[in-house]
Amino acid sequence: MLVHAPTHAPDAPAPPSTAPSPARSGGGTRVTPGAARLAWARPAAAVFVVGWGANMFASLLHAYTHLSGTRADGLFGAYALGLVPALLVAARVSDRIGRRRSLLAALLLSALGSAVLWLSDGTFATVLTGRILVGISAGAAFGPGTAWIKELSDTARTPGSGARRATVALTAGFAVGPLLSGALVQWLPAPRTTSYLVHIALVALVLPLVLRAPEAARRRHGPDTRRPAADRRPGAHLTDRAFLAAVLPTAPWIFGAATVSFTALPAVVSLGDFGPVASGAVAALTLGTGIAVQPWAGRLARRSPAAPFRTGMTAAIAGMLLAALTAGTGSPAVLGAAAVVLGSAYGILLVSGLRLVETLAPAQHAATAIAVFYSLAYAGFAFPVLVQALSSLWDAVPVFAAGAGLAAVALALTFLARPRTVR
Repeated sequence: MLVHAPTHAPDAPAPPSTAPSPARSGGGTRVTPGAARLAWARPAAAVFVVGWGANMFASLLHAYTHLSGTRADGLFGAYALGLVPALLVAARVSDRIGRRRSLLAALLLSALGSAVLWLSDGTFATVLTGRILVGISAGAAFGPGTAWIKELSDTARTPGSGARRATVALTAGFAVGPLLSGALVQWLPAPRTTSYLVHIALVALVLPLVLRAPEAARRRHGPDTRRPAADRRPGAHLTDRAFLAAVLPTAPWIFGAATVSFTALPAVVSLGDFGPVASGAVAALTLGTGIAVQPWAGRLARRSPAAPFRTGMTAAIAGMLLAALTAGTGSPAVLGAAAVVLGSAYGILLVSGLRLVETLAPAQHAATAIAVFYSLAYAGFAFPVLVQALSSLWDAVPVFAAGAGLAAVALALTFLARPRTVR
């Protein structure tokens, strides 16, 4: 039986609005009501650009031909080494110094990471350093950026618009980055130089937008009256049954499903002379599907808060079975089908998990809760490395089939969840 929590505690006053003040931005410039309604697009643009820089490496792997498959996949996932600690630290820092300063620092770090990669000359240690810097920038951007987008979306008419806007910005950056860099690798000389310089230029374009974005009027002191007192303990949301049974087992499959699709699967299919651009197209197909299914995830959540998690994990199982079929047949058509199904799992689980975490966490701990969620999700970046390592010991087909079995275990755990109604 699902538990539906009221928006406000009984007989409690409504919480102060967390919507951004329409009067002034951080720099003191008067903001019109129309500009205030679109203010969320400024931090969303920053999240998009940082996501672009983080994921364009998926196609640039083809430009590092001197690296072994395991090393290349390891470099792709290595940015999680910087991302996860940065997520947890930046969330707390942004609660103290504000979202704008945190996101500006993240953008500068993202550009620095691309600069190190550009100047690395392909040496493994320097590329690794650049990828970790990119990961730190992503961790500094995604938690505070998502929280800022939500805060600036609180006046939106559609429930859950903040989570949806944040996931679309992140996913669009993840999709467009490898698509463009794949085309650069395929058809232009010096693709590593061009790709990294394009990203640095995008950072330069977005910096002024973030600098002029309004900070939301966030409540820094006092309890959150939306939930009973027992739920307002710091970290209480991390022991909630809904979090433990719905979010914890499914979150690693968010990026696990996506990265298996556009990192591991192109390696088991012969793509001929079009490997770089085809890999970028697979990434765009995977992540574009992730964007397309998000409205459906919202409709599922309104029917049953647990339904999107179960649907997402069902898609992950089907996607891993299609991955095994892709490895067995080497068919590009089956690869495309697997990308669509795994992308569906990614999109449904990402937006649903983010909405549930935002619902469970008190407002004053929102950025930290989002950071914990993303940290769990980014554990999935280890999946392609595991696939590559295990495929050197066994055939890829049973490796992907075993992945489907692990996804089935996660699906079974979601039936223990009784999440609250998701906003």
